[in-house]
Formats: sequence, structure tokens, C-alpha cells
Amino acid sequence: MKKPTDEGVALPVNGEDANTRQGAPGQPAKDQARAEDQALVARAQTGDRRAFGQLVERHQRRVYALAFGLLRQREDAWDVAQETFVRAYRHLDRFEGSAAFYTWVYRIAYNLSIDLLRQKSRRRGVELKPERLEETSEVDGCGIVGKPDEAATRQELSAVLHRAMMRLSEKHRAIIVLREVEGLSYEEMAEVLSISKGTVMSRLFHARQNLKALLEPYVERGEEIADDFRLSLAGVGAAR
Repeated sequence: MKKPTDEGVALPVNGEDANTRQGAPGQPAKDQARAEDQALVARAQTGDRRAFGQLVERHQRRVYALAFGLLRQREDAWDVAQETFVRAYRHLDRFEGSAAFYTWVYRIAYNLSIDLLRQKSRRRGVELKPERLEETSEVDGCGIVGKPDEAATRQELSAVLHRAMMRLSEKHRAIIVLREVEGLSYEEMAEVLSISKGTVMSRLFHARQNLKALLEPYVERGEEIADDFRLSLAGVGAAR
């Protein structure tokens, strides 16, 4: 697994990676990718390490993006991504194929990320309470930055997005990344997060509302923010 550079994870372009995209993949592409994954898993379960290496290559960027979306620290996200695949390989015999391989590894990455956040909170003497993770976090009404001017740079906007994500609850960060970066369906997100589809829809609604409030000064920038938003969430050019 290749370590991301200081600029973040290098997102592939022009179809370089069948499982990583800018914009959500269509269902036929998802079905094909899932079938390819299943074939590789079957080989890996018989001891074919090269097959598992291919699974890592197919999903490492997406796993890193999810971990970074939660942790907002590149080194931590890198460590979680590595541990995710170590555990996936160790417990590959438990994968039965009823779910897609990528939702299975996402769930591992998500749990590892939440565990790390809780460990850090305990070291700081702050407890991560379940209600804070589950419910919406109120926006305090104070803008994270002043009104942007026309000369605002991409780097500045990336820093704004980073700070906005840090002000969301951990579970809101996760659901934003799963939907807006990875393009998962409600059903897939429910599987990764071990919650109902109804809870997914409610949580995503509130996460978007909170993020929209934090980014209100930048709404008029239109499509530019959408592009930079996805890159920042995935770890490209985001503040450390």
C-alpha cells in the first residue's frame, strides 16, 4: 500500500481505478466492480496473496479517504488504512460474500477510526458521548471565516472546508464522506455504519444542514466549491 504524499491521496483520473471516481459510479459499474472483487476474494481465500494485493490496490485510496474524512490527520488516516487491510486479510475467511467487499472493509476502517478518536479523546480528558456521535451538532451561529473575497485561493478554501469538517460530529463526517465522496447508496451506507436506512437518511440530512450553515459565506461560489469540497474531504490539499 503506497503512502499518500503531503498533498494528500492522489485521486486517479481518466478511469485509472475502477473503484475510485470523481462523481458517483453508475450501478452497472458498481456491479462489475463487485463481481471482480468477489473473484479476487475467492482467490485470496485460497491463499493467493497477489489476489489480495489487487484488492488493496483497488480500494486503498477509498479506505484512506474515509479514514481521513473522520480523523482529518494524514498520518492517522494512513495508519488506519494500513490496519484495515491487515485485519481484512487476517479475517478474510469470515467474508461470506453477502455484502460487497468494499462495504466490508469500509466498516472495518470506520470502526478503527472511531476507536482512535475515542482513544485520543480519553487522553485529552474529553469523553465522546454517544449522543454527540449520533445526533446533530448545533452550529453556534459564528461563521468559521469572514465573507470571502474574489481573490480567495483554493488553498484558503481547502482550509475552510477542513475547519468545517472538524466542527461536525464524527458520525456526520463519516456519512458526508460515504455519500459525497464515495457515492454509496443509502443501503450501502446502512451496511457500513450498522444502522437502518431511515437513520442514514436522517443523519445525512442533518449533516448536510450543519455543513451548509458552516459554509454559507461560500455558497455563492457555486460549482468551484463542489469540486474543492470533494478533494478536501478525500485529503487532497487539506490543512494538516
